Amino acid sequence: MLLLPIIPVLGVIGLFVALIMVWRQKYHQIASNPLNWGLAVLSLWLIINSCLAYAPVEAFLGLANFLPFFALFAALSLLLQQPFQLRRLAWLIVIPSLPIVFLGLGQLFADWSIPPIFGWQLVPQGVPTGRMSSVFIYTNFLAIYLLIALILGWGLWLETFQTWRESKKQGRTLFLLAIISVADGIGLVLTSSRSAWGIAVIAGIVFALYWGWRWIVWGVIAAATPVLWASFGSPPVRDWLRTIVPAYFWARLSDRMYVRPVETLRITQWRFCWELIEQRPLTGWGIRNFTPLYQQQMNVWFGHPHNLWLMLGAEIGIVATLLFSGIVGWVMAQAILLIGNWHKLNLSSERTGSNRGAAAPAKRDRLILFTYVVAFASCVLFNLFDVTIFDLRVNTFGWILFSAISGVVLHQRKNGYG
Repeated sequence: MLLLPIIPVLGVIGLFVALIMVWRQKYHQIASNPLNWGLAVLSLWLIINSCLAYAPVEAFLGLANFLPFFALFAALSLLLQQPFQLRRLAWLIVIPSLPIVFLGLGQLFADWSIPPIFGWQLVPQGVPTGRMSSVFIYTNFLAIYLLIALILGWGLWLETFQTWRESKKQGRTLFLLAIISVADGIGLVLTSSRSAWGIAVIAGIVFALYWGWRWIVWGVIAAATPVLWASFGSPPVRDWLRTIVPAYFWARLSDRMYVRPVETLRITQWRFCWELIEQRPLTGWGIRNFTPLYQQQMNVWFGHPHNLWLMLGAEIGIVATLLFSGIVGWVMAQAILLIGNWHKLNLSSERTGSNRGAAAPAKRDRLILFTYVVAFASCVLFNLFDVTIFDLRVNTFGWILFSAISGVVLHQRKNGYG
């Protein structure tokens, strides 16, 4: 995990070894998990769907974005079942973000370049030009990675802050996490990803509400209001605010920074996906078939329609999309219920003064699970406006977050704490 963002090949090999070992040792447990039954049914349908696809070759190639990750989920949800594992994993995701942002800064402001020797290429001025992409092939993939690292870093910082406040220990760790979070925030701004900006603000508000820091919520609202009014408000206040708010923000948010042909707009792609769904609501057109169909209709190449669920509906059909969404939704709902139950157990222990051990999980365990839920929910929100499954590293991070949440939920339910 530590090497995955920087040297993807080594990271993937390590994960593959872990996957094989867990499948060999825990096959019967994997086979008994109802979530894996659902993914097995979905896998079978994706193979059938590829046979019926508009462009079967494209569809079978697209299976690589799904089937290996279903197998990875089945393995890691057994391997990652304890909060301390989530905490350790979070560090492994957060630490590489600092050198990645450093490389991105060199890319933008010093025209650094690195040839494709590590599985990635550092392109001067970023991809697209003027937006930080660092070790990723496109800026939006960097944005979602930094968003994940930023949120996990917040969770680790709050946990460390709690320890420091109680014992005045881990001050250096607290400072290091603060530096990494600031760097990730700067990198996120320089990706110029509107989706990542908005989701980061929402995630910050969620953390502040969870921690009871209402002053942060009001501060964020006070800072965001003039930016949003400068972007979407009406004159004369809008025009006055545009003299104060940097154009980098209001022009990007209002989409006035670029001139876009109608074929490249998200709304155009979404309407086209909806038309595809209406024509084949049950079977879909096949994985990765949006691209040739859109190119044939619009004479413009686009790799995806910037909305995962519309893409899935158009490519694999409504029923399969609902099955996939149901699996994800069930795990997330159970995780939220578990966080609430842990909160009640802790309150009960505090009121009675008892030491209930495992029956009353520590606040820090509840916090790390909450952090993972926020991080994965941010991935889901990001995929409403983009599609991240086509980048190996980002797709892997998303499935690992989901696997960790599922593993803790299933373990706690098995032991009667859910």
